[in-house]
Amino acid sequence: MAYKKIDQYDQHTTDLLKIRYNDILNGIGEDVDREGLLKTPERASKAIQFLTQGYEQDAAQILLSAMFKEDYSEMVIVKDIELYSLCEHHLLPFFGKAHVAYIPNGHIVGLSKIPRVVDVFARRLQVQERLTIEIRDVIQNTLNPLGVAVVIEASHLCMMMRGIQKQNSKTITSAFTGVFQDDVRTRTEFLHLINS
Repeated sequence: MAYKKIDQYDQHTTDLLKIRYNDILNGIGEDVDREGLLKTPERASKAIQFLTQGYEQDAAQILLSAMFKEDYSEMVIVKDIELYSLCEHHLLPFFGKAHVAYIPNGHIVGLSKIPRVVDVFARRLQVQERLTIEIRDVIQNTLNPLGVAVVIEASHLCMMMRGIQKQNSKTITSAFTGVFQDDVRTRTEFLHLINS
């Protein structure tokens, strides 16, 4: 029996994007009738829909779906969350990891929901700075914790493959609210724990 993978994509969007990708291939001088490129416009169309699926998702609803009353009021950290996104300036990938912490204020959230929130915002055209803030803000506004801390470290192919071409550079961004912003000891503990 032949392998058959079933994907779910909006057919109208797929058809429109196929035309655009075909135009791009023609525009760079490729032969779109070449065997290796025959299905490329459709594959690229489905890939870009997958890579930007975050536009269709609601991060706050993801958090609310697994929010529980709990008296725990110490730091909760989910670190080394893999992330993959597309730079909105060149449509090239950037990838790395996110470290997210919050201090509950009467509510906790299922631990898997934090990486899901990261994915919602990463699966959009992004800049790392905005991505960091969007993750912080949705957790702060939905859970109302005593504070939120987000650190992202990523490598950007727009710097590595083109432009300055620096393969070993990393970009680190951070965003804090509440006690992470106001209390140096709390912020220092968070930074120590994510680097240990």
